[in-house]
Amino acid sequence: MSIAAVLLAAGAGTRFMGATHKLRAPFRGSTVVQHALAGALEARLDATYVVVGAVELRDLIPEGVIVVQNHSWELGQATSLRAGVFVAENDGHDAVVVGLGDQPLIGAGVWQVVAQCSGDLVTAVFGDSRSPPVKLGAAVWPLLPISGDAAARVLMQMSPERVMEVLCEGEPIDFDTLEDLKPWG
Repeated sequence: MSIAAVLLAAGAGTRFMGATHKLRAPFRGSTVVQHALAGALEARLDATYVVVGAVELRDLIPEGVIVVQNHSWELGQATSLRAGVFVAENDGHDAVVVGLGDQPLIGAGVWQVVAQCSGDLVTAVFGDSRSPPVKLGAAVWPLLPISGDAAARVLMQMSPERVMEVLCEGEPIDFDTLEDLKPWG
């Protein structure tokens, strides 16, 4: 089975209110999105994709990572998820593990644990909360929502019997505002 990492990094980040877009914000010697991408890359899945849209990020993405442009990013996160899945499917992958560009504290171990679980719909669980990354097998790709910000969450709500939870360690915090970032920077 071929499994790809897909990092969603296409949103406008309008709540951040910082001097720069939240994904370009400085974080521990690089940027938020570079830290999030590092976890995916260190997991060494079969390929790594970054879905971009609202802001230019190509200068922050290393060679070998496939950049997917989402021209419909304004229609919600579901469009980014579908864009990443579409390219991964065309490249011959059987599943994707999807993470968020504003979750820089998700390490490689979490990506790997989620990827290694059997099943077509696997979510990381931190404490008692579900959070990306989420594994989506090819069997569920046709069921993905077309628009909106819930994306994989909608799929889990529609098909709870398919969901496999895997306990993970780490900090699943996503940085939506500058205040979210300050304690961790």
